[in-house]
Amino acid sequence: MNEKVLEELMAVRASGKTNMLDTNAVQRIAFDSGCYELVNFIEESRKAYVHFILTGEMPAEK
Repeated sequence: MNEKVLEELMAVRASGKTNMLDTNAVQRIAFDSGCYELVNFIEESRKAYVHFILTGEMPAEK
């Protein structure tokens, strides 16, 4: 997860529009907000995304 994805994730979270574990809603809100890197990150690394939401731990870079 790079800084841009983290920034976009925090922006969606701050909006309060959805539960962050509802990945489909997060992707929709991110897309509508122009947060395309977050949309792609969730699509490609859903497990790492959920791990971050549940634990706050950054996933290891591949």
